[in-house]
Amino acid sequence: MGRSVGMIWLPILLLLLLESGRASNNLIGLGSYDITGPAADVNMMGYANMDQVASGVHFRLRARAFIVAEPEGKRVLFVNLDACMASQLVTIKVLERLKVRYGDLYTEKNVAISGIHTHAGPGGYLQYIVYIITSLGFVRQSFDALVDGIEQTIIQAHNNIRPGSVYVNTGELLDAGINRSPSAYLNNPAAERSKYKYDVDKEMTLLKFVDNEWGPVGSFNWFATHGTSMSRTNALISGDNKGAAARFMEDWFDQKNGGSISSDLSEPNRIPRRVSNIIPIVNDNHHELLELAASFESLPGKSTTRFLSLSRRVRSVLRQADRPKFVSAFCQTNCGDVSPNVLGAFCIDTGIPCDFNHSTCDGKNELCYGRGPGYPDEFESTRIIGQRQFKKAVELFSAASEKLNGKIDYIHTYVDFSNLDVTIPKEGGGTTTVKTCPAAMGFAFAAGTTDGPGAFDFKQGDDQGNAFWRLVRNLLKTPTKEQADCQQPKPILLDTGEMKQPYDWAPSILPVQILRIGQMVILSVPGEFTTMAGRRLRDAVKKALTSGSSKEFGNNTHVVIAGLTNTYSQYVTTYEEYQMQRYEGASTLYGPHTLSAYIQVFQKLATALITGKPVEPGPQPPDLLDKQISLLTPVVMDATPFGTQFGDMKVDVPKNTTFRRGDNVTVTFWSACPRNDLMTEGTFALVEILRGKGTWEPAYDDDDFCLRFIWSRPSKLSTRSYATIQWIVPQTAAAGVYRIRHFGASKSLLGTIKHFKGTSSAFVVA
Repeated sequence: MGRSVGMIWLPILLLLLLESGRASNNLIGLGSYDITGPAADVNMMGYANMDQVASGVHFRLRARAFIVAEPEGKRVLFVNLDACMASQLVTIKVLERLKVRYGDLYTEKNVAISGIHTHAGPGGYLQYIVYIITSLGFVRQSFDALVDGIEQTIIQAHNNIRPGSVYVNTGELLDAGINRSPSAYLNNPAAERSKYKYDVDKEMTLLKFVDNEWGPVGSFNWFATHGTSMSRTNALISGDNKGAAARFMEDWFDQKNGGSISSDLSEPNRIPRRVSNIIPIVNDNHHELLELAASFESLPGKSTTRFLSLSRRVRSVLRQADRPKFVSAFCQTNCGDVSPNVLGAFCIDTGIPCDFNHSTCDGKNELCYGRGPGYPDEFESTRIIGQRQFKKAVELFSAASEKLNGKIDYIHTYVDFSNLDVTIPKEGGGTTTVKTCPAAMGFAFAAGTTDGPGAFDFKQGDDQGNAFWRLVRNLLKTPTKEQADCQQPKPILLDTGEMKQPYDWAPSILPVQILRIGQMVILSVPGEFTTMAGRRLRDAVKKALTSGSSKEFGNNTHVVIAGLTNTYSQYVTTYEEYQMQRYEGASTLYGPHTLSAYIQVFQKLATALITGKPVEPGPQPPDLLDKQISLLTPVVMDATPFGTQFGDMKVDVPKNTTFRRGDNVTVTFWSACPRNDLMTEGTFALVEILRGKGTWEPAYDDDDFCLRFIWSRPSKLSTRSYATIQWIVPQTAAAGVYRIRHFGASKSLLGTIKHFKGTSSAFVVA
């Protein structure tokens, strides 16, 4: 009898031991929140194009965060933003709020805030002058949307902390990026280039977060490609290809785990979407559907509350309430010279390839544009590059099996890059000491890139400059001889590091940080490293981690660069690329030895991370919030023509209309300025589907790639405005009766804000 009981308990004990071995000693928490800024009147951040002013929403922007913590020890917090880059001022103010809320749990040392580098988000949220000129100075609404949204994201992640594990996987994605400055890349040593198969990094590194109870709850990945699938003329807020990929993957997971719509990745044009989890009951008889649709005419605009916009969002209907929300982030890495416009750069007047060295067409940079895979449709290019990243991420996510084990740790310092001594090897042996320089931007900076060319007679590869623009430059600040010599061979167009009126034009003190999760380290860098610059930095840090006496890191060490993190200081090229003075070299602020300076600092941090020795915190960056200047005019008031109300139809769908999948359904409402209410965690546009004979269910909203909210005025100073909503009917749309709704907020001359709603006539999708 005793032997029988023992035989029964033995396998149970073995299973318990096996499960305890699998269980993680770590805690994980993920969060996500809306950070969509003003969708009207504000210049977009990225292209520095004064004419690119926000006028609607392609899809909403979000902050996504993960926390990994030891139960009684250290923790790290990483926040990924659907924004062009991080901002020093945003980081400072977020950390101040975290200090009030959590004490010393989250500080500058263990918090990283990173941007995906979309060029289709509202600007005006950085504190240095050179980055807010085109936005007419500081835009408080852009800034607040980011700070508030990041705080809410972190609160979510903190409140969601539960026992769990993190897995890592890597793989190649070949068709989502090309080198946009190949002539500069080719200036790197041939022996170094021969180590690599491609002139851009093709590897995606993905983290999979698995809750001990609920299973997978999120994924974050890093892959190098610019957020420039949407062009410099686009006026709709968009997360570009990485924001799109995140939407696709979150939808895919939700639908795979309880949704009713198939997400077959083998179909090249199938994108998962947000739909109601209540399948509408529709009659197959087309004539009956038309009669049913005809019974729902457009409704006059009505007053409502802001809550209606929030409550009708599709996401809140789709998400399973009894489990954590799945969060997926597509993060940025060393994308400095990597373009998503993978067909190459061509002259728009002749169609022939642009000049190889200068990216010009008959000597003019304005005519040279990169082409995305969906050319000439930038929305299609965004979808394709986003979907390629999404599909690779799903593949890596599904196969991830290498668990991150070991310490959770971090190290951080501030460094003044404007005058740093850097030790570099000398030809023939030995070392020599060189210096970095105060920030400066070269002539080729103004030429732009093939993703977004500049204006006038600037061109990439210019190491001379010209007399006229030097004269213009000198009106602002004439560089000293010492500065000009330090920046050689860069001809200085803007001596931003030495321009201090009315306050700092460019940063000099930068945050440098390493986050560790077991055998993986994340290098937080405040800029855009080129492909080869990133490779050198990763190799140097990995060598520092693995070559010492410590056995904490081995051959399975994963090193990723998180670009555009904690603040922004433009580009970092190799010394050899800098000599070519293409856009990236001209935008490497601190001179030809900038990369060597980063490598030196990161090697010291990596060594200190292993040994446990503290590092000096370094000089604090300035908080310039009180010095900010804004020239953006406020919304004075909104109005509609006599006899109409906000939310009334201006252009309705034609009566008795049937649309097919792929058609563009377009309606226009009398509206008001979107700056009156950002509709955070809500929606400006909504497509509803009829369930039964009288219940309308949300089907698509601002979070959906297929729905566009386009805002316009009849003239620049007009108090009247329109909201045009375009729904590109997806191939996955269910047949049935639909209608389109618009939510907004108007402002009276006295400053009163009133919310309204509008509703189109119903129509049939067959």
